Amino acid sequence: MIKILLLGKTGQLGWELNRTLLPLGNLKVVDYPEINLAETQSLRAVVRASAPDVIVNAAAYTAVDRAESERDLAFAINATGPDLLAEEAKRLGATLIHYSTDYVFDGMKGVPYVETDLPHPLNIYGESKLAGEQAVQAVGGNYLIFRTAWVYSTRRDSFVTKVLQWARQNETLKLVDDQLSNPTWARTLAEVTGLILVRGRKYIEERKGLYHLAGGGYASRLEWAKEILALDLNPAEQVVKEILPAFTKDFPTPAVRPLLSFLECGKFENTFGLHLHNWKQTLLLAMQQ
Repeated sequence: MIKILLLGKTGQLGWELNRTLLPLGNLKVVDYPEINLAETQSLRAVVRASAPDVIVNAAAYTAVDRAESERDLAFAINATGPDLLAEEAKRLGATLIHYSTDYVFDGMKGVPYVETDLPHPLNIYGESKLAGEQAVQAVGGNYLIFRTAWVYSTRRDSFVTKVLQWARQNETLKLVDDQLSNPTWARTLAEVTGLILVRGRKYIEERKGLYHLAGGGYASRLEWAKEILALDLNPAEQVVKEILPAFTKDFPTPAVRPLLSFLECGKFENTFGLHLHNWKQTLLLAMQQ
């Protein structure tokens, strides 16, 4: 029976992976404070004690704005941690699945990004995630890196749950209309990961590398929010009366965010014969959970 070590179980993606990967083999799940990606000795000890066939890393430092003042911690978790996991996976002959972000790009291209586009992150979070990608690739071994975007869940705090909350508390909402990317349901990411893992080590080894994996199509935050509210299962609870467009510059934040960071996922689809459906279709399913 395949032995899987999943890092991260409380986040949006980790929660779904825990649910999805459980039937696939002997699953061990660890999370902070049981394990700390910033502490290399404890991380190495957990991996070696588990001796997994597959390591799935869903743990990350994701506080985009706070990372601007916590650079060392962000890099320890998002770069040094994955580097160590890649080394241990290679030593064990295990497969490593790692997730990255559209924030490795600056959003200036104007059309969807492909894997061969040159990354240029605008913030510390994006820099740390890019460093993690590069570390895994440098170590080599049997790995898959999935860059994704705008991940959400209805079971954990996310943009979707926040919009529903805001609509119950405010008569007017202002949402940015100049940031565009791929809304991606965490469950679809987890399920596709599971579908690939069951195909076995040799299958993955022949296709190892970096791929874009995100919801089909793209939207602005404003468009996404309108769709969320239209699919609200309890619309009578909404007090919002108008939703107004805004510019990113209207909401200054410590971290600069890319405006047009949508991902093109054709390489993944052609390689694995799988794809994530259009973001509107998956949002409909997610809202019905």
